[in-house]
Amino acid sequence: MQRNMQLLVLWFRLCGLALTLATTVDNTTTTITKATTIAKPDCITRCGNLTVPYPFGIGLGSNCSIGEWFDINCDTSSYPPKPFISKSNIELYDISDTQVRVSNVMASKCYNQMGGLVEDKTTWTDLRTTPYSFSEVNTFTVLGCDDFAYIHGSGKHNFTMGCGLRCSKAEDVLNGSCSGIGCCHTSVPKGLKYYDVSLSSWHNHTGVWSFNPCSYAFLGELDSFTFRGASDFSDPDFVNRTLTEVPLVFDWVIGNQSCIKSKKSNDFACESNSYCVDSDSGYGGYRCSCNTGYEGNPYISPGCQDINECANPDNNPCVKKCTNTAGSFYCSCPHGYFGDGQKSGRGCIAKNSQFPVIKFSLGMGFGFLSILIGITWLYFSITTRKLIKSREKFFQQNGGLLLKQQVSSNEGGVESSKIFTAEELEKATNNYAEDRIVGRGGYGTVYKGILPDKRVVAIKKSRIMDESQIEPFINEMVILTQVNHRNVVKLMGCCLESEVPLLVYEFVSNDTLFHHIHSREGMSWLSWENRLRIAAESAGALAYLHSAASTPIIHRDVKSANILLDEHYTTKISDFGASRLIPLDQAQVTTIVQGTLGYLDPECFLTSQLTDKSDVYSFGVVLAELLTGKKPFCSERSQEERNLAGYFIMSVKENRLLHILEPRVVREGTLEQLQIVAELVKKCLNMNGEDRPTMKEVAMELEALSKFTKHPWANQHDHEEALSLLSENGQSDLYTVQLSPLNNNPDISGQYSLDSSQLTFPANSPR
Repeated sequence: MQRNMQLLVLWFRLCGLALTLATTVDNTTTTITKATTIAKPDCITRCGNLTVPYPFGIGLGSNCSIGEWFDINCDTSSYPPKPFISKSNIELYDISDTQVRVSNVMASKCYNQMGGLVEDKTTWTDLRTTPYSFSEVNTFTVLGCDDFAYIHGSGKHNFTMGCGLRCSKAEDVLNGSCSGIGCCHTSVPKGLKYYDVSLSSWHNHTGVWSFNPCSYAFLGELDSFTFRGASDFSDPDFVNRTLTEVPLVFDWVIGNQSCIKSKKSNDFACESNSYCVDSDSGYGGYRCSCNTGYEGNPYISPGCQDINECANPDNNPCVKKCTNTAGSFYCSCPHGYFGDGQKSGRGCIAKNSQFPVIKFSLGMGFGFLSILIGITWLYFSITTRKLIKSREKFFQQNGGLLLKQQVSSNEGGVESSKIFTAEELEKATNNYAEDRIVGRGGYGTVYKGILPDKRVVAIKKSRIMDESQIEPFINEMVILTQVNHRNVVKLMGCCLESEVPLLVYEFVSNDTLFHHIHSREGMSWLSWENRLRIAAESAGALAYLHSAASTPIIHRDVKSANILLDEHYTTKISDFGASRLIPLDQAQVTTIVQGTLGYLDPECFLTSQLTDKSDVYSFGVVLAELLTGKKPFCSERSQEERNLAGYFIMSVKENRLLHILEPRVVREGTLEQLQIVAELVKKCLNMNGEDRPTMKEVAMELEALSKFTKHPWANQHDHEEALSLLSENGQSDLYTVQLSPLNNNPDISGQYSLDSSQLTFPANSPR
């Protein structure tokens, strides 16, 4: 009998152990299932070293992804297997919640010792028919010592940007520093869908061939590229190494509609316990994320799963009992105990304890409150002291002491300029809110600010500040604060307490001249008389900077986008980010070439010698832009018309001036006036800077011309003669041409195409 009882007890123990093991195995299986549910049922989740989560899926047409462009083609012919996007040859390196990293391409040109071209690789990429766009973490990079390159792009914004590089010996190229000598960077805007690269050389590397036979240009992730100085120029494995280390980064979205519209459709991708996030690329589309307290894949049914905060008894926030709820949890005490049950709170206290609970609790409460108040006070004191020290450090680092010394030695500068505090400008811009941004440029971001005295100002926040530029920056700011001209944007002061200096200008509210020339809004008021007035005011302001300021100032980036108009349409010259002060005993300055394509002085571009005549050339392009209504450079125009400066001069020489002028200009201006202004443009655009007029001469001629008025009937003969001339050349309908802005969406072609059927690189481009 006793033996039978022992056997029975042993049987129950074995059953209990089996049940425990089954439960453990079942729980483990459930955990593994939840952890690995990243793809559709019966779909492969890995290709080589890459895990592929839904909405992406492995297999072309396998129904494992959300759509064709999310299909992953797994090439098993290599080891390990390689994943590619859809039917393309773009290899996929990494997939995150918002981005993918893919294989890159590079444009390059190589020359022999005599300057002969031995290798020429070009590249471009088109994502316009896909759910992908280029991320703003990419940057355009150019390497070389005798080269210039530019990148054309289209998408949410159309743009053209470039770099010019000149260096004469390998020792000048700094290792690890892509600062403009041998290597330069330029950022690209968010929402870019297409780009192509043009790469050229001034002298085919004949002067630098011994250490730099090739030049390179590519778009790729900024943080992944490290410039290794002149050794990169002679490294035969540079292209393959860079393309392997520096990926292209794409942003991806679902569909092309907003969250609100997508929720109304049957194919809305966000499953349970998740929320929808609109894309900020400018093309619509959305992505899904799990709610707080949930985890998993928000695109796969049944959606995100609750996080069980109570699963680990050794590491949960409760003392006694932890109860998991959907998306959260709560702590409680068992029978016979009281308290909040939390490890960070009162915990659980036995009710029958003889311990003076109330007194102890009150004492602990007041003590904890006192400690908390003390710690809070200490924290804010330390934080405030650190902030003050940080601002003092930045103030000295940005040349604050030098500025005070300069201002104190210049009594006139004390009243005309102000050193703002960081706190003042944070309040003025609502802590640099996105809705206060009024412009972005190559030198930084401009915010609209409202000072306590209700003055509206423009606050310019630079991207970076090189320590070697601090003293020139301070000297320049002191000079610019003394510039007092009604047609120059007034520099009111600066703030040096932030990491980069902030400049405070008067606010000009009525957009740029470029906007008014090339949009319908400017057509109603932009008469011939107003064009002459704007030209005369702009020329007068530049002449003042060149010759009337205490130290001559060369603007260096004169263009219609830097000519602002206030509420009365008065001209204001702005953006001195690229300007240079010229000593009175020096006529020219050697500098790194900077400027905007179409406006840049070709003589300065070739010689790197900056003079005031460089501004004269750029102003001549602006004047031609005012007369014709055409953009200075447009890749969609014919080769002859692509560059406005050359096309204008050629038209004047061939007596075709009236054919390229804007119809309203021909209607309202006299033939004599048009001929005078055209001849002035021709002088300003002279290839030899010494033969160009000074800005003072240009201003005087425009001022005289803008004041010269006649009765409308006095010029009737001239207009009839112009009409007759146009009629003889088949242009009799010139006066009836509808006034409209130029097309801002050129159809650019290239060699790296991404469409619904295939995506191919150039044959000579490595993957």
